[in-house]
Amino acid sequence: MTETMRAAVVTPEGVRVQDVPRPTPGPEEVLVRVRAATLNRADLGVAAGGSHGSMGGAGTILGLDFAGEVAAVGSAVTGVKRGDRVTCSGAGGYAEYAIADSHRVQKVPDRNLSWEEAATLPVALATMHDAVVVNGRLARGESVMILGASSGVGIMGMQIAKFMGAGLVIGTSTDAARRARLTEFGADVAVNTRDADWAEQVLAATGGRGVDLVVDQVSAATINAAMRCTAVLGRIVNVGRLGGSKGEFDFDLHATRRIAYIGVTHRTRSREEIRAEYAAMRRDLWDAVEQGRFSIPIDKVFPLDEVVEALAHMKANKHFGKIVLSV
Repeated sequence: MTETMRAAVVTPEGVRVQDVPRPTPGPEEVLVRVRAATLNRADLGVAAGGSHGSMGGAGTILGLDFAGEVAAVGSAVTGVKRGDRVTCSGAGGYAEYAIADSHRVQKVPDRNLSWEEAATLPVALATMHDAVVVNGRLARGESVMILGASSGVGIMGMQIAKFMGAGLVIGTSTDAARRARLTEFGADVAVNTRDADWAEQVLAATGGRGVDLVVDQVSAATINAAMRCTAVLGRIVNVGRLGGSKGEFDFDLHATRRIAYIGVTHRTRSREEIRAEYAAMRRDLWDAVEQGRFSIPIDKVFPLDEVVEALAHMKANKHFGKIVLSV
């Protein structure tokens, strides 16, 4: 008889928690008994019937990062064993069991992290290390601006920028209460992008020069103002499109500032590219993770059976930090 598990599944009627077959790990995979999973923006699109890389469509189990105990390992897996506490990224995390590629599995640091706290780490660490360090090419002493900084990933980005030697970190949020908390997580300056003069505020904070690196999670709604306050020969790394995926782009301003505009996504990366991304993150950041240098506040925890409410909470865009499912 096939073993089953409870999982949050995309159906023609919406997201439903139902019984599905329990997955079996391949040779280089790890099966995890999930204890907590976090919500990511990509989950909203998949829940609505869209796709995220190879994920999507009816029958898809939601979830991109999760933490729990190793339940089984594939024949070629080394470094983790049954019973280990791990945090990982992979598909299908909104479930009692999930599969992760062994190269995307990290042991939970031995410092009393809760399952919920451990689950906040993988995607945020890998995404923002890739944006700030690998593609953003941050050099010690440079200035960084994170657009959309009150999201879990944005909060991690500010901390990584500080840890990697940024001289000035600017975070943006349109919510006053969330903006006030950005300095707790690495921001030296917090800006409201709904202010008509927000680009001028950034220029003033940088002595008129502009920021060396922008990590942009907003895109269309703010791109031209963001370019106005990017330094000549600065870089903009496009990570997300919360403000729209299409919009007006001032090509002359882009050329005048001689900005390197870099787009990143995980959707088109191969398994080998993602493995390399996680290896680079661990090389630069994992010792600091184990020392407790990085954290993301947990906005709210929902049980798995309330996944629809959890997704609605994320869609409302009123949260600060991470929304978590307890499994």
